[in-house]
Amino acid sequence: MDKQTKLKVYAQQMGAPLGDLFGIFFEDLNHAADGGLYAELVQNRSFEFDPIDHPSYHALTAWEKAERGGGRAELSIASESPFHPKNPHYAVIEIIEPGEGVGLSNTGFNTGIPVKEGEHYLFSLYARRSDSFSTPVRVLIEDSKGAVCASAELTVESYQWQKYEAVLTAGCTDNACRLVILTGGQGSLEVDLVSLFPQKTYLGRRNGLREDIAVLLADMKPKFMRFPGGCLVHDGSLNPDDRNSMYRWKNTIGELAARPARRNNWQYNQTLGLGYYEYFQFCEDIGAKAIPVLPGGYDPHHKRIVPLDELGPWIQDALDLIEFATGDATTEWGGIRSSLGHPEPFGLEYIAIGNEEVGEPFFERYPYFHKAIKERYPHIQVINSSGPFAAGGEYERGWASAREHGSDLVDEHYYQSPEWFLANMDRYDSFKGDEPKVFLGEYASWGNTYYNALVEAAFMTRLERNAHAVGLACYAPMLCNVDYVNWKPDMIWFNNHEVFGTPNYYVQKLFMNHQGDRVLRIAAENLPEKPEPVQEPVKGSIVLAAEKSAVTYSNITLTNNLTGEQKMIEANVELNDTEGTVSKEEEQRSFLLGETDWSDYTLRLTARKTGGVRAFLIFFGMQDIKNRLNWELGGWQNQDSTLSAVVNGRGSCLTQSLFTVENDTDYELELHVSGRVITASINGAVINSAEDRVPDIQPLYYTASVEEATGDVIVKAVNVLDTPLPVTVELQELAAASYQAEVHELSGVELDAENSFAEPLKVSPSSRTIAFEGGSFDYEFPAHSVTVFRVQKA
Repeated sequence: MDKQTKLKVYAQQMGAPLGDLFGIFFEDLNHAADGGLYAELVQNRSFEFDPIDHPSYHALTAWEKAERGGGRAELSIASESPFHPKNPHYAVIEIIEPGEGVGLSNTGFNTGIPVKEGEHYLFSLYARRSDSFSTPVRVLIEDSKGAVCASAELTVESYQWQKYEAVLTAGCTDNACRLVILTGGQGSLEVDLVSLFPQKTYLGRRNGLREDIAVLLADMKPKFMRFPGGCLVHDGSLNPDDRNSMYRWKNTIGELAARPARRNNWQYNQTLGLGYYEYFQFCEDIGAKAIPVLPGGYDPHHKRIVPLDELGPWIQDALDLIEFATGDATTEWGGIRSSLGHPEPFGLEYIAIGNEEVGEPFFERYPYFHKAIKERYPHIQVINSSGPFAAGGEYERGWASAREHGSDLVDEHYYQSPEWFLANMDRYDSFKGDEPKVFLGEYASWGNTYYNALVEAAFMTRLERNAHAVGLACYAPMLCNVDYVNWKPDMIWFNNHEVFGTPNYYVQKLFMNHQGDRVLRIAAENLPEKPEPVQEPVKGSIVLAAEKSAVTYSNITLTNNLTGEQKMIEANVELNDTEGTVSKEEEQRSFLLGETDWSDYTLRLTARKTGGVRAFLIFFGMQDIKNRLNWELGGWQNQDSTLSAVVNGRGSCLTQSLFTVENDTDYELELHVSGRVITASINGAVINSAEDRVPDIQPLYYTASVEEATGDVIVKAVNVLDTPLPVTVELQELAAASYQAEVHELSGVELDAENSFAEPLKVSPSSRTIAFEGGSFDYEFPAHSVTVFRVQKA
């Protein structure tokens, strides 16, 4: 007879504190701010769009001339005498024939400007005119058929810039409206910073946040929010006044007109209306600690480097930010915060320098920031960076820097396949508690299906159980506007009037709502026996390829290291894909070297790049284009050497090191595959080494914690298998009494199920309560399930 599986939770045996483990990460990509969380409904409100943001942009993007009832006008952009020099462009409407009104209209984001019948909208603009001062300016919201849905009138009484405001009440519901500004008379009307906000923002704040998105975030109850990125933190000019400057926090506070438009490196415009004051305010509103990320004086995308003797202002920016958040009103920056409407400090415990940095210039500069911050603010926890890869040269460099300088945390980032996560559940088991802690600042498996969320839940149980070494973790990216996609997967998807959380969102929410304060000891007995994972050696086709490059491969030999058998290619292989015309889903410009079932082999060849922006690409262990391993030299911006695994079309970078390939230079490449261990060498020196691990799926992933304020015992269990698992949950060291357990569970859906606007709750947790006596109860964990028990006295 089979023994009963037991899950034993020891309610008095506490481990590491969980602290601020689970939080969220905001980066303005996928129009997460403008057109997203930031509730502004007008696109290009200050006429500052520019080709530097996106090649298709111009100062009148999203604007059109409006001419009604025989009216004629000229619409142009001027910059000679703006309201504020930080936003130099404004629109000029030259009235030729007034007709029934001339002016301009704005198309908003997505399908247009969304309004709901009966709701109020706050309109404002800066305006002046040259004549006809008593002629009204009509402000209209017109629906998708051109009918007036809301209106107001203003009188622009001067040729001096003034701010004008009105409240518009919608008489219809339509998600494809336009904002229209019309006038008559003669002369010209000039307008700038044209704004329309729903009055109903999150907590009713002016210049506020879109309520439905903000509520989804608040409902998660995150312990922290990391902001404002992401790659946009460090990609840009070193001059804070440049149109394409690096993200500088001081540009994002104060009156809106004084915040300069910014080129967002995700190829759109960033108004900075959602700035550092608003970030801190939102964190306070939802009870999340702020984790601002500042640039470290180095742009790795374009190799812009602040000289060490000019680093002072960048370090001062970090110190001033801490004072802005924590100083009282008598300090310089605390006083500025107070003048903005928040006399009391926001508080700050963490600050990150750099975002997934690679390269010596960053790690040369980081110590200057770290030292200055710790000398002035020793209580602030300083976060170092370890690059965008899970292993390799730059990853190790980041950890070495953190250990050397005493960083409190190290920011790790990786996006991998579900199979990688299943194979690396033990990633942090060997990390030490007396070293810098892990801040898993960006992670996700590739996809927004239930399967992705299920695997991420299993991984999160291991993050929790390793709280001695893992201090913080947040899924990324957080937000995506469906009509402006830069990156996916994403946790929350929205258009201009709807929003839904993905299965990944509901997993994150479960873990945040039920985090607990300290880990409890938990142990399983009599789990079903599982088969050992089959460690098949890497076998399959070997293909020489080119992507966005022109290359020549020569002196090609393939050797069986166990038998000595050797295959040789006499001819040179020349490949050309400098235009990058082949999509990633199709086969690259390539040469099939052959197929091998050898378990230990070495590929040797001479490689030369003659053109293009990338360099060498070798596929091996290739079953098909969606299942293979890659060695890429000169990847990304020709500065990487990576080993990657692709499973079902989803890639995982196994390891990375910096390497730049020079044109017209011979490189002796060697790829050694032994079982599942891969070693790549260049000119006799090892550049990459990794093991392509096979998933070792456990019968159950589980963790337990206690919430100190309530005394609740919280148990989380994830069953990734396709069979139910009956267990007896035993709560040891609890007094004999009547108990009840809230049960929150994700289960009963197909692994490929996704949420959508039509079915926003298709994958979402069910909740119920069970009662039991003493310290145990029986439960069957469904196949493919995420279960949370919150146990309390009845």
